[in-house]
Amino acid sequence: MAAPHSPRTDDWWRDAVIYQVYPRSFADGDGDGTGDLAGVRARLPHLAQLGVDAVWFTPWYASPLVDGGYDVSDYRTIDPAFGTLAEAEKLIAEAAELGIRVIVDIVPNHVSDQHPWFRAALAAGPGSPERELFHFRPGRGEDGDQPPNDWPSQFAGPTWTRVPDGEWYLHLFTPEQPDLNWAHPAVRREHEEILRFWFERGVAGVRIDSAALLVKDPALADFEEGVDPHPYIDQDALHDVYRSWRSIADEYEAVFVGEVWLPDAERFARYLRPDELHTAFNFNFLACPWEPDRLRSAIDDTLAEHAPVGAPPPGCCATTTSRAPSPATGGPTPPSTSPRRPSAPRPTWSWAPGGPVPPRC
Repeated sequence: MAAPHSPRTDDWWRDAVIYQVYPRSFADGDGDGTGDLAGVRARLPHLAQLGVDAVWFTPWYASPLVDGGYDVSDYRTIDPAFGTLAEAEKLIAEAAELGIRVIVDIVPNHVSDQHPWFRAALAAGPGSPERELFHFRPGRGEDGDQPPNDWPSQFAGPTWTRVPDGEWYLHLFTPEQPDLNWAHPAVRREHEEILRFWFERGVAGVRIDSAALLVKDPALADFEEGVDPHPYIDQDALHDVYRSWRSIADEYEAVFVGEVWLPDAERFARYLRPDELHTAFNFNFLACPWEPDRLRSAIDDTLAEHAPVGAPPPGCCATTTSRAPSPATGGPTPPSTSPRRPSAPRPTWSWAPGGPVPPRC
């Protein structure tokens, strides 16, 4: 049994080592070929020996798994493939005994099309209160056979799907991930209750997926390249949501890390004000070409972006949709036409004062 290391207190997250776990593939505890919570629990001592301060779980909730668990059908239930809520509670407690905190993933922009709210909305029909929780609209054109607007998808394909009664619903990701209407008080109330549900069970933090996308332009106006404000990214009303969340997190001394992709440094920093998120992923370095001057510039710019609000930038070196780190250098994978340079420093992202996270952030 590994000896526990002393749990960090106060601003532990500012320089913590955070280890990401994708439950389906990390470790199989029952031999059925799928990773599960039993497998993670068995390996917690190993993570403690590595000096890990916190473990971040990608969504472990009930889900049809159309998008790797980021299509959540029930936030208060663990997906049966991984285990049970009781096992999750044991995992959180056992990790704490070893000095390891647990961070969970919340996907507030959308839910699964199997979520009870969306199934009720489909059954209720046009004009119903159930549909007000989402973005249902009539189509354009004489027969309503054209989407309500021209917003581009965050993945690929259309952002609107038509249902049999003729209305369309918005989904910035897949059709199986309908977007929630964050102007509706029930949506805000539900997510605040979800946060409390997990904080009450000992979770130390929450990673917020697609954190800048929640609030939409109420008019659902067409997208115009280069015209501000963007109709669904970085809407000003979103900050009120995160201020409300922060007040809840502060009750439990919990932390938030946002997945925020914004080119405007000043607007990015707004999410990291003292009454909003604690920190957000650093994607400038991730997207930077493997060139010394540009890497240095990405580092300097990132530190400058975070400095006005005193937030540390986590080191992020790969995501589910971008380059993985080079095994030879430890930094962003060089283009195929560039030679690998084994003599380059491996921990190229150790410059970050915030918590470094491994690939798949």
